[in-house]
Amino acid sequence: MGRYDYDLFVIGAGSGGVRASRMAARQGAKVAVAEHRDLGGTCVNVGCVPKKLFVYGSHFSEDFVDAAAYGWTAAPPAFDWPTLRDNKTREIRRLNGVYGNLLDGAGVETIRERARLHDAHTIEVGGAVVTAERILIATGSAPFVPKFPGHEHVITSDDAFYMPRFPERVIVVGGGYIAVEFAGIFQGLGAQTTLLYRGSLFLRRFDGGVREFVAEQLRHKGIGLKFDTTVESVARRGEELEVTLTNGDVIEADALLYATGRRPNVDGLGVQRLGLALTAGGGVKVDDGYRTNVDSVYAIGDVIDRLQLTPVAIAEAMCLVERLFDGSVRRLDYDAVPTAVFCQPNIGTVGLTEEIARARYDGIRIFETRFRPMKHTMTGRDEQTLMKLVVRAADDRVVGAHMVGPEAGEIIQGVAVAINAGATKGQFDATVGIHPTAAEEFVTMREAAR
Repeated sequence: MGRYDYDLFVIGAGSGGVRASRMAARQGAKVAVAEHRDLGGTCVNVGCVPKKLFVYGSHFSEDFVDAAAYGWTAAPPAFDWPTLRDNKTREIRRLNGVYGNLLDGAGVETIRERARLHDAHTIEVGGAVVTAERILIATGSAPFVPKFPGHEHVITSDDAFYMPRFPERVIVVGGGYIAVEFAGIFQGLGAQTTLLYRGSLFLRRFDGGVREFVAEQLRHKGIGLKFDTTVESVARRGEELEVTLTNGDVIEADALLYATGRRPNVDGLGVQRLGLALTAGGGVKVDDGYRTNVDSVYAIGDVIDRLQLTPVAIAEAMCLVERLFDGSVRRLDYDAVPTAVFCQPNIGTVGLTEEIARARYDGIRIFETRFRPMKHTMTGRDEQTLMKLVVRAADDRVVGAHMVGPEAGEIIQGVAVAINAGATKGQFDATVGIHPTAAEEFVTMREAAR
């Protein structure tokens, strides 16, 4: 019998926790993971997966209209909210089972109870006390709603996936990707949608040109954008909400969704008892090896509040397990993480924004194009696509790529490989394009815009 019950005890069975558990078990470690909610974490249950399904569903409203230009006629379409909501839930339940099977297949012990840190090697879980040589915190994050008069009438993105009825008028508050995505979902499904943000323009950490372009496209789609204001108070008037803004406007709505950020899940975890250091944003503070200030305790994913993205949590898990069990010192390059925002049209981005590149390097060149997608030359829809490359002048290396348009995430994934490999603009230019596609524009932009 070893000194500890487990070699690794993981708290949280989201994407990062599950990946770390499985990889460690495959290395021969005795591993347990504790999760008191549904397996799969935010991504599977109230994040990436159901959101993408809703995005698919919401885009059919345009597809039905556009089909007419291609010779299709059909009865007027009608949307049934319970069908989308419940089919989504069935898919999530299937994925919960998949995650359970993956853990079982890897030999990981799954404990369906809340876990709490007791000391550097001890965890309280389900009324029992167990010990582990190493403890990994992977508890994720949760939506944050500020306090204001009437805040109890607000729903979050978690709630939006399970609404009993679909609202006719929706206000979405927030300037991050979740807010922008849900504004597109609600509008596409037929709700009159208004997006509020306290700043002058949403998507603060994204490329400036991308932000402006997306705002323009959302307005074309009929989403009301109100910047430099937010909610002052909310009052319920029967079945509807009366929302008073800080600029004095009053808006009536059937639902008010707050997407003003997610906070790391540390409440009730025992971080104070253990003396774990926290970041200014409330996340668990870790070093480059994901170790906390307590040597035997590590943390990854949303709870460390770096990049709250599922693939990042998975990559962090892989780096950590390789470090713990293989002696690797590999680190994740957070500058080169590709990401997508499933607003409509989509955003795909990797590498540096124009603003960061200008601040970091003496000289850069910007290659940029915007055009109407080929599909809409027949539909007449005024939706456009934006593509942009950021090139370091000193060595011609492409340090950033950005796109707004259909399937942007699918296209940027391949471009991200090139950028991570250090490709130059000359190598992009030497690559033969696939015609006719939107993607070919990334290898046919010859003249710098500035």
